[in-house]
This record gives sequence, structure tokens and C-alpha cells, in this order.
Amino acid sequence: MRVTKVVGVLLAGALALAACGGSSGNNNSSGTSTTKKSDLKVGMAYDIGGRGDQSFNDAAAAGLDKAKSELGIKASESEATPGEPDSAKEERLRTLANGGFNPVIAIGFAYSAAVGKVAKEFPQTHFAIVDDPVAGANITNLLFAEEQGSFLVGAAAALKSTAKHIGFVGGVDVPLIHKFEAGYEAGAKAVTPDIKIDVKYLTQPPDFTGFNDAAKGKTAGAGMYDGGADVVYAAAGGSGGGVFEAAKAAGKLAIGVDSDQYKTADPKVQSVIMTSMLKKVDVAVFDFIKGGSEGTYTAGPKIFDLKAGGVDYSTSGGKVDDIKDKLEGYKKDIIDGKITVPSK
Repeated sequence: MRVTKVVGVLLAGALALAACGGSSGNNNSSGTSTTKKSDLKVGMAYDIGGRGDQSFNDAAAAGLDKAKSELGIKASESEATPGEPDSAKEERLRTLANGGFNPVIAIGFAYSAAVGKVAKEFPQTHFAIVDDPVAGANITNLLFAEEQGSFLVGAAAALKSTAKHIGFVGGVDVPLIHKFEAGYEAGAKAVTPDIKIDVKYLTQPPDFTGFNDAAKGKTAGAGMYDGGADVVYAAAGGSGGGVFEAAKAAGKLAIGVDSDQYKTADPKVQSVIMTSMLKKVDVAVFDFIKGGSEGTYTAGPKIFDLKAGGVDYSTSGGKVDDIKDKLEGYKKDIIDGKITVPSK
């Protein structure tokens, strides 16, 4: 995983913009006009961990890569660094907008304040932010029903647990991750009402390193497995790799998040990944960029839930094949409105 200093990120971003032939003007193109495929230039600002986190950021990167391949767009990418202030995030977004990149996509709620401020400075540039409803005439909010997907993996955890004892590791103690926890607990209790669920958050805001600290993830996971849990859900970005290591050492099972981590995690821990809660950031990013290539940006929230195919659970590895019918039943009930999943 790449971690660079803020100055290095901004300098690299400026060089990338120059290499792509970006202009120094801030209003090169309008988000409402029709843009030829080859002319669309997309700026992507990742959260901590960037490409290579095997989870949240990599899902966004997959959507960008698809847009490059299928739509012929050009792109510039940069990432946040641990502990950086909002001013650094603002400058990252300004660098992209000043370089003529339109749209500019911010990955993660940590960019909320920066997007709200910078979008006002560049009214002809369209912005998107994943995971937070930031208001603005030129801002699209790409939101997900994480609690619904988490309900399904919670049900899977309870169906697979022989100890009636499972765990949840959250990266940072914030409302977004509470949605994952709430759905997971609801799904598990729908199967086994008296199941024991351990909960641990790795860091408290404003410390967001809990999304990129495998050592902390391993310690938290090991504590849960040692305490009797036999399945642990890691909603912790890059820190989830540590939970997988702990599961491997304990001979227990783990659940991934955002991407199909059976496919993206270190092959050494692949065997312990029972399923993953799929948060299809790649779909949201690609759809947003495609809309831009067709001149059809829409400001405001766009919600990706189970019905829209925005969240789901993975089946790679075959470990949930024997319970798939039950999981599909829960899925149908959620889509049909028979089950309302809590988000708190």
C-alpha cells in the first residue's frame, strides 16, 4: 500500500495533470454539456490507502479502470495520507479542477468538508463524493445501503457459527461504519436471536488510520477469536487484512468488505474468507462517469441498495453455497420490503 507525504501527493498530481495536457483554467468544461468520449478527463481523489488497499479504494479504482477501457477517458489519481488536514484534501481537489479535470470524484466521507468548499469555487466542474450527502448544485452523492448487504453477511455468519459467537471489527467509530454494524447484528439475530456479538472499533475520529492499519486489525481479530468467536466481519478497509491473518492463525473464518476479498486479499489468507459484503463502488463510479460522457450529470443523492444491485454478498470459494438459498430468501424479503434493516 502506498503512503506518501502530502507534498509528494500534490506534486505528483500536478505532474500528472501536466502530462495529461491539463489547462490551468478552472472552468474548461461544463458538466451539463455533451462531451466526446476521448475528451473526458476524470480526477480521482482516493481515501487513505489508495490503490492497493484490496477493499474500498480498489473498488473505486476498478470503476475508473472500466471507464478508461470502455469510454476512452483520461484520468489523474491521487490519495489522502494519514492525519492530513482538510486543507490538504481541498488542495488536492483544486489541483484536479484547475487542471481541467471534470468530473472530480472524491472517495470517502473524509472529503465531505473539502468537496463542499471546493465545489463552490469551481461551479462549472461537477464533483461526486462517495458515502456522504454533501449538498451543492454541482455535487452528486454516491450513497449505499451498507446495512442491507451487511444483514446478509450477518445472517451468513450466524448460519456458519458453531459457537453462536461472532465478531465485528470496524475501522473507525463513525456513523457510516455503524450502518455496517447495525445490519450485521440484525442479520445474525434474525438467524440466532441469542447469538453473542463482539464489537471493536480500531480508532476514533479524527484518527482515520483504522482504515489502513493491518496490525491493529490483527490484534482486534485475534482477541475475538481467542475469546471464542468463530466468524469475524471486518468493515475496516485495508485493516481487514490483519483480521484475515488472525483468522488464519486461529483456524477460524472471516468476512470481507467492499470488494470480493476472496479474490483481492493475500492468497495466504484466501481460505478463511467465507464471504464478503459487496459494496459496488465500482458500479457507482462507472455509472457516474458514463453519465458525464453523455452529458447527463444529476446533482444530489443517488442510492445504491440491494434492489439497485449496489450491495450484495460474494460466493467466491464456495463456503456459502450450502446456505445460499437461505441468504437469497433474506435478500428477497429485504427487496420486497418484508424486512426493514436498521441503519443505526
